[in-house]
Amino acid sequence: MNTTAIKLRELGRFLAVAGQRFKSGGGPAEMFSRAVDAEWHHVLATPEYAAFSTEHAGAVLGHREMNGTGPIGWVTAYEQAYGPLSEIWFIDEKGDLDEAALARYKETGKVVAEWDCGPTTGDGDDVAPGSR
Repeated sequence: MNTTAIKLRELGRFLAVAGQRFKSGGGPAEMFSRAVDAEWHHVLATPEYAAFSTEHAGAVLGHREMNGTGPIGWVTAYEQAYGPLSEIWFIDEKGDLDEAALARYKETGKVVAEWDCGPTTGDGDDVAPGSR
């Protein structure tokens, strides 16, 4: 499987977990992977995104800025559905693997990372402040 196909598969899985979080009343999932986020930006710009998101998340999820650092709260739900996170989650937008972060995850089962975006339900929370 090529890297683009892996990123697309992982994006679909992320959207599925994010959709479940929203359905259960949880907050947005943290997108900590630069590689998967780059694929998300690419897919968002296509006419096929609505169908892709609906297939995986059960709804069209938007994309919004949200910054933070800390434990990634959706990893357990992902692992229950799909097994361990793929290495692609630890690759940056240039294709470089963060070997230390991957090793920590493999050792502890936890991910602590920075993120700058996440999904939105499309109910207006993806509108930039002051742009209404």
